[in-house]
Amino acid sequence: MQHYLVIYDRRRGQIIKHRVYPNPKRALAARFDAEREFRDEPDIEVVVLGAESWESLRRTHSRYFKDVRELAEAALEREAHTV
Repeated sequence: MQHYLVIYDRRRGQIIKHRVYPNPKRALAARFDAEREFRDEPDIEVVVLGAESWESLRRTHSRYFKDVRELAEAALEREAHTV
């Protein structure tokens, strides 16, 4: 399993930085460094996600890979199915 540091800008709806780490301890250390770096930016989300591959991560955590328009369309579609 690979560990992916993902730095996501919620306002822009896009990943601004990502890096893969085979070692989970290094991934968490990088996460803590990034959280310190972006601590004054409330729209920035810093996460470490585990997956077998980047492509697998795109499937399991697709919200990080969609733009704002795609996220809005998906939310409207889910809402239409719950009514």
